[in-house]
Amino acid sequence: MNKNKLIAAYSDFMKHLHETMEDTLHSFADALEISKEKTSKSSDLTTDELDKITAYIKRDVEHAAHGLSAKEDKDSLSEWFKFDIELIENFTLDAFLSVADKTRLELAKIEQLAVAHTYHSGDITVPGTFICDACGKEIAFKTPSEIPECPACHAKTFIRI
Repeated sequence: MNKNKLIAAYSDFMKHLHETMEDTLHSFADALEISKEKTSKSSDLTTDELDKITAYIKRDVEHAAHGLSAKEDKDSLSEWFKFDIELIENFTLDAFLSVADKTRLELAKIEQLAVAHTYHSGDITVPGTFICDACGKEIAFKTPSEIPECPACHAKTFIRI
């Protein structure tokens, strides 16, 4: 599996998701499916690769939505990423913030409880800081990236901090 192809597909999928979420008629679940279909048509991803990208984006957006304050601002997004969002390169922050905020509102409506999301080496993820479950080593990404094994202990599971 070509990780660069998956990272590019993650970014393309996020663009489709933002465009779809701008139409307030769509729920997050519907927007995910529409974006998945658009990404499928504009890429050569296998069904398994497309399902993985969809799961990665769903996880990241829901996790961000749980972490954002009720006030849509970049300070809460910086807090979620755990670093200054000005350092993020080639990532549409307004689009991500918009999708995450709309998703936060949806999640609030159905009163879901925040759930710790586990990230695994090999997953593609949005920029952010992660901590190794085994040794506590922090790793940070400033662009959508593939999560590697822990550079300190080679463990494969992380939690976003």
